[in-house]
Amino acid sequence: MIKSDIVAKVQKKLNIKKSKAEEIVDLTLEALKESLKLGEKVELRGFGIFKVVGSKRGVGRNLKTGETVTLKEGKTVKFKPSVRFKK
Repeated sequence: MIKSDIVAKVQKKLNIKKSKAEEIVDLTLEALKESLKLGEKVELRGFGIFKVVGSKRGVGRNLKTGETVTLKEGKTVKFKPSVRFKK
């Protein structure tokens, strides 16, 4: 499923124009991104939890060339699904 599929489902469910459905989806995703940029945890009950975590420095390997590469410290987003997905 891609963003346009989500827009189509919102459009059909709410019986609204495609442009309005796209605006709703865009605003929702923007709110999610802004919260994660601020380091906040985003919890969608029944769906899961998004949170920003630090990634470690280290040494990796370029799989194509076999060359070792130094990995920088950074941040990444982790998703923990709701227990409803485990059933």
